[in-house]
Amino acid sequence: MKVLITDKINESAGKIIGDVAQCDFLPTMSEDELCKIIGEYDALMVRSQTKVTPKIIEAATKMKIIARAGVGVDNVDLNAATQKGIIVVNSPDGNTTAAAEHTLAMMLAMTRNIAKASEVTKSGVWDRSKFTGVEVFGKTLGIIGFGKIGSHVGKVAIALGMNVIVYDPYSTQETVEKAGAKYVKTLDEFWGECDFITIHTPKTKETMSLINKNTLNRMKKGVRIINCARGGIIDEAALKEALEAGQVAGCAIDVYEAEPNIQECPLLDTGMNVTLTPHLGASTKEAQLNVAVDVAEQIREVLSGGSARSAVNIPSLKPEKLEPVKDYMLLAEYIGEIIQQLSNKAVSKLDIKVQGKLTDLDVSPLETAILKGFFGATTEGVNYVNAGVIAKTRGLDVTITKDKAQCAYAGLITVSTTNSDGCNEVSGALIAPEVRRIVKINEYNTLINPEEHMLLVPHENKPSMVAKVAGVLGENNININNMQVAQKTDSAKDSESIMIISVNQEVCDNILNKINQIGGVVDAKCINIK
Repeated sequence: MKVLITDKINESAGKIIGDVAQCDFLPTMSEDELCKIIGEYDALMVRSQTKVTPKIIEAATKMKIIARAGVGVDNVDLNAATQKGIIVVNSPDGNTTAAAEHTLAMMLAMTRNIAKASEVTKSGVWDRSKFTGVEVFGKTLGIIGFGKIGSHVGKVAIALGMNVIVYDPYSTQETVEKAGAKYVKTLDEFWGECDFITIHTPKTKETMSLINKNTLNRMKKGVRIINCARGGIIDEAALKEALEAGQVAGCAIDVYEAEPNIQECPLLDTGMNVTLTPHLGASTKEAQLNVAVDVAEQIREVLSGGSARSAVNIPSLKPEKLEPVKDYMLLAEYIGEIIQQLSNKAVSKLDIKVQGKLTDLDVSPLETAILKGFFGATTEGVNYVNAGVIAKTRGLDVTITKDKAQCAYAGLITVSTTNSDGCNEVSGALIAPEVRRIVKINEYNTLINPEEHMLLVPHENKPSMVAKVAGVLGENNININNMQVAQKTDSAKDSESIMIISVNQEVCDNILNKINQIGGVVDAKCINIK
């Protein structure tokens, strides 16, 4: 396997990946240059310079994982990668300290005119009067986005004696107040309270031009703004107008709308009250090492057959969601595979029901696993990344129900499908750690271990049925590994049973037809677990 590492990433990444794949360190390339070689590689690691476009992703015929050595992934086309089943990972924690410290440094440099004062003093001029600043002590800092970086900034700002207010629709009042800050529910409550505003959100449709002419006019006159998050969150032309009008007293900007084409930034010809740096938020030796190590470890894990801990395009498999249900993931996948193969026609509706302790958990990872098994049973290239996309593309209606009714197992998963032929249902449970069992197939109570090749043979409950089926298998040199005969749950129908037979190889259609020709056998099927 081969991994392409570009954008001047710390060489420690190659040492980490080197035991599972060949690593090629190459300089930043254009789209066309990348397209010519990307088909050779199983993984790609980039920083912010390389734009991983749909064209590049289409040419990446072997690609399994794209890793962004940093937090933001706006330079990677997530939709194209997801459609193709490519995992996209980042390093959400590696540059937290660096970005927070740069934010605080920018705020203090702006308030004390550090850059301009240094420039003038180094020219040999002694002029203190021009550089009178303002203190941050006692001022109110407004933080938009209270994730790892935003909360770290808030912690230090409080230590500096600042009052901190927070707007973050994805955080809670309890979390914010526990950190010593004030929580506001809407931006309407936020704008007018702040002496300083700092942004710590990704660039999305919701945050694009969040700070614009309208919102700038709603801020306190003399506000100072810091942006070390992403370019495009601030309308730079509107900010320039607000600076010139005195509505904004100063700004400190590290990220821009047209990076790296800084010449296009309208803030360049403004006065001393503007502090600009070239996207240095994560540019510390420690941060560059941390993010390189983080994503390199994830590449190594994925190429070795494991899972990524920071996959941005598989939100259901974030570690905090996956950990509580991880023991049920493989079982859920098996259930998906089995129920797909029970269905004779295309399925229009898939219902997932959980019981027992699973009702108290986020079961979205189990939905992903079920869909992976369901579509993977008949389609190549299905994985945790694109299973949900395939479901939407095919118009599959998926519902999840949490049933609090008492059940016989600690945790029970039931999947039902509907199509023009009717319904099918499969239930599974863990009866002990690592002991997975299918406990119901349609109307039959079972207790079977999902195995690679299984025959499901519904039949009339009469003598010699098992012998006749075993005879056909024996005549074709197919060995029976395990077998169970299960009754219908309705005791009034005890004239019908099902054989569940584990065999040593896949049963071809010709042999399956012979079994179905046995008198009393009703629609036998071969189930194959990948």
